[in-house]
Amino acid sequence: METGSATGPAAALDCRVDHREVELRLEVPTGRRLAIVGPNGAGKSTALALLAGHLRPDSGQVRLHGGTVSSPGLHVPAHRRRVASLEQRPGLFPHLSALDNVAYGPRARGVRRRSALDRARAELEAVGCAGLADRRPHELSGGQAQRVALARALAVDPELVLLDEPLAALDVEVAPGIRRLLADRLTGRTVVMVTHDPMDLWALADDVVVVAGGRVVQSGTVETVLSRPGSDFAARLAGVSLVEGTVVDDDELRTPGGDAVTGYRPDAESGEVPGWVTGSRAIATVDPRAVAVHADGFAPRDLSSPRNAWPARVVGLAPSGALTRVTTELRDGQRLDAEVTSRSAAELALAPGVDVTLVVKAAQVALYPRG
Repeated sequence: METGSATGPAAALDCRVDHREVELRLEVPTGRRLAIVGPNGAGKSTALALLAGHLRPDSGQVRLHGGTVSSPGLHVPAHRRRVASLEQRPGLFPHLSALDNVAYGPRARGVRRRSALDRARAELEAVGCAGLADRRPHELSGGQAQRVALARALAVDPELVLLDEPLAALDVEVAPGIRRLLADRLTGRTVVMVTHDPMDLWALADDVVVVAGGRVVQSGTVETVLSRPGSDFAARLAGVSLVEGTVVDDDELRTPGGDAVTGYRPDAESGEVPGWVTGSRAIATVDPRAVAVHADGFAPRDLSSPRNAWPARVVGLAPSGALTRVTTELRDGQRLDAEVTSRSAAELALAPGVDVTLVVKAAQVALYPRG
């Protein structure tokens, strides 16, 4: 590995993989936990493979702790990187006990057997599996196996931990406990994770990058990205709908379909908002719980409370007990979700193809300049 500045990021990608049409630029400061999110095929797995050493870039470089580990003319193999991975499947060696599985990494790095076993016992204790040391993987539950896999990953003192949706294959009853364990054991470590679950973002990540089409399209802290999503995917993670348009007034944008969207600008409380000028691109975020669905042609008459009224067409329904998530399309094809009671959905005879009017108070629509 080439040596470099010790003051640089713990991990960095500035490279391209031609056959995947992926070009990624991102940095992970030492001790920070970065989540990579985006739709399927966006480049998330490519990022992990580049960092792990399973993939080599066609141009640019991959750097770990200031040193280049991969470029067109250099490639440090995976086994020579201080990188540990935890994936959906634990991947434990079936012929080894839990204890020997955890001790395998230190032993492979030249640690004496007794010291490696001592370290393995300590790591099993830390993940609550000390009593499972003698069991083989087939004797472990899914949650137990994932705990052992975490112990194995950390037993080698990795400089970087990669998480590839490690909770995705677990039962919903088990996942929260493993999530809490990960949050505790990964505190202070440098982590890059891929996830589709917003709970993972809030519990495990400090920062987020959103990738789409093989490029980073948004980055920031978890709170910043989820409070001000810049893409439909990030909006869905945040649980809101995203509507795009152009600025027409201090508190209004207009969609390509001609709908006026009136709201408030959270950024304006701290002074002038850069980028909010007539004709510039802007976005509005809308919480589905704030959207009322009415029969087509409804017009709000409560003038004391400014409201938006948008014609739309139902394209999908997702009932969940007493509530139903209604997905609609505005006149320009942009999608906006509403959450209504299942009783209301039935009374309105909502179904794909039904025309409706969506009503939202202006005070519940947040407006931002498009970054």
